[in-house]
Amino acid sequence: MVYSAFIRAAHEHIFLVRKVSHVFRCHQHQALGSRPAASQFVAQSAPGSVVELLGKSYPQDDHSNLTPKVLSKVGRNLHNQKYHPLWLMKERVKEHFYRQYMGRPRTPLFSVYDQLPPVVTTWQNFDSLLIPADHPSRKKGDNYYLNRVHMLRAHTSAHQWDLLHAGLNAFLVVGDVYRRDQIDSQHYPVFHQLEGVRLFSKHELFASVKDGESLQLFEESSRSAHKQETHTMEAVKLVEFDLKQVLTRLMTHLFGDAGAQDRIGWAFGLGLERLAMILYDIPDIRLFWSEDERFLKQFHLSDINQRVKFQPLSKYPAVFNDISFWLPSENYMENDFYDIVRTVGGDLVEKVDLIDKFEHPKTHRTSHCYRITYRHMERTLSQREVSSVHQAVQEAAVRLLGVEGRF
Repeated sequence: MVYSAFIRAAHEHIFLVRKVSHVFRCHQHQALGSRPAASQFVAQSAPGSVVELLGKSYPQDDHSNLTPKVLSKVGRNLHNQKYHPLWLMKERVKEHFYRQYMGRPRTPLFSVYDQLPPVVTTWQNFDSLLIPADHPSRKKGDNYYLNRVHMLRAHTSAHQWDLLHAGLNAFLVVGDVYRRDQIDSQHYPVFHQLEGVRLFSKHELFASVKDGESLQLFEESSRSAHKQETHTMEAVKLVEFDLKQVLTRLMTHLFGDAGAQDRIGWAFGLGLERLAMILYDIPDIRLFWSEDERFLKQFHLSDINQRVKFQPLSKYPAVFNDISFWLPSENYMENDFYDIVRTVGGDLVEKVDLIDKFEHPKTHRTSHCYRITYRHMERTLSQREVSSVHQAVQEAAVRLLGVEGRF
């Protein structure tokens, strides 16, 4: 049970970087600083407007889709806030890698980068990872774009190219990442990833293998279900075995006994919120953004490996309101509606469920009905204040999405 939950919180893959000077174009970016200034709702930004973020100005265009809700989270860096549960997760993983994997002379093999800026270029986020231009992961419906060139990183892998080309062979990257998603207790537009990358030279990979000097990392062949077209099967099996060992050791530590050239390597990514929710029994992802001392003080530990189970705060009653509307004839995306709900309702919104779809038999127009669950984590909400928020959601949906209300 624990192991399967751990795997669901992680993604892993084996990758190859070969003759990179011929594959990648030269690329640079500057570090950014300080805290953001929230701007107006920009789901439909006016070309020519500018968003100020982390001390930089970004011109808006037809690709811009940031909201004040998301902008207000940039720069919070919960993973670097001492005694925060996400900081505890980061420190526990970092300590494990420092102790388990030593280089020469007895120094940590893995370096850690936890302050890289979340604003990246689309080249860093997609092209540097060889994601095709028409790949669905680039959709506006799934990402937060400042403009066509800049975005909030959707994964910490956006920094792999830069770190590999800085000459690093083993590193961890930790940071906040941003994705447009559904609204429930498990999903939030901002979450935190920890990613590990390790490269091996031919000598490192085959050093302990009998007759390893005769083995090769690469071959010229076709892609199969088991390997990429340039890997030898021997190299793939050894790297796969090493990655499984790394993740098994890390799982045991957390949960208990329950410019590269001719290199090959592995990479994995962990969602810190998912791990913390499993380890500390935290039931709602919104709690990570709470400044309530009743939550935060539970994680003020003298030892980062100390066992602790979250003691739930008082469960205040929920208020349910439905919203129905006819969809426009084209260009409707559910994540646009979710962003409006998050922007207007903030963390008062616990969940949004699509509870009914209806197609008119004559006009063939489609209607959606959503049930919005409102719940404050620290006090009881009144129907009056929820009605005010709900009305604002209705008005924003009509104004920004072009829907026709059935209120």
